[in-house]
Amino acid sequence: MTSTGRVAAVDCGTNSIRLLIAEQVAGGLRDVHREMRIVRLGQGVDATGEFAPDALARTRAALTGYAELMRRHDVGAVRMVATSAARDVSNRDEFFAMTSDVLGTVVPGAVAEVITGAEEAELSFRGAVGELDAAAAPFVVVDLGGGSTEVVVGSGEVSAALSVNIGCVRLTERCLRSDPPTEAEIADARAVVRDALAQVLEVVPVEQARTWVGVAGTMTTLAALAHGMTVYDSDAIHLSRVPFDALLPVCADLLAMTRQQRAVLGPMHEGRVDVIGGGALIVQELAAMLGERAHISELVVSEHDILDGIALSIV
Repeated sequence: MTSTGRVAAVDCGTNSIRLLIAEQVAGGLRDVHREMRIVRLGQGVDATGEFAPDALARTRAALTGYAELMRRHDVGAVRMVATSAARDVSNRDEFFAMTSDVLGTVVPGAVAEVITGAEEAELSFRGAVGELDAAAAPFVVVDLGGGSTEVVVGSGEVSAALSVNIGCVRLTERCLRSDPPTEAEIADARAVVRDALAQVLEVVPVEQARTWVGVAGTMTTLAALAHGMTVYDSDAIHLSRVPFDALLPVCADLLAMTRQQRAVLGPMHEGRVDVIGGGALIVQELAAMLGERAHISELVVSEHDILDGIALSIV
């Protein structure tokens, strides 16, 4: 650790790669720099079982930029985790070699690590609930990513969690191929999601939860649209509440839109345009499950998630 006490956390998911540089202060960490880039590392992974060369090149370019920021901000420790897309690919050695080359310029010997779904769930939970009132517990935290979705229940600590292989990229590539998706494609996708959530219900007692906390880009984008934002405002999004009667119409509209129609929505990041419909469908099914099982009627959206949990795990 350098005299600045600064750490860097990198979360490399199926759709995006994100960086948090933070410094230790009394009571926790303070943001120095936070950034997200869409690299679509998981492009085609569900079908081919390997990273595409273009996807690795995009990820390397983004990580190289992050390494420069780490050096500029005098980072003394770094942890990079890779999640769903990197768990089962046949050529992940290429990915590890690339991350070693790039991160080694900041901290010798640094390399990405692939974490399990359980580890991903725990880090997401820790990052998401740190600022929430304990009186609102137990929480059900949902980290909806590109390749997987983690559902976690807990209060001060995780009591149960499961990671399932449904995410906005994976579901779109597998089922929602038309623009806009056809009724048959949507029905197929809904069946896939319901099967996955049935697995969740066998392991995670969601009926115990009092508060639903959603993290990651799909959730925050849906919240921005539900709040009627014309420009994405992370400060206004963080810890905002979205009643289901505002959330679900947004999900339905996104599923019915063409990519061109989604692209002109003010808060929409261009890298989410083609996959946000899949994410919206997953949120619809989560809302139905949590409404029925836990009588929850709103979503609380947190900008703090696995990235913050990674940073906290370093110090």
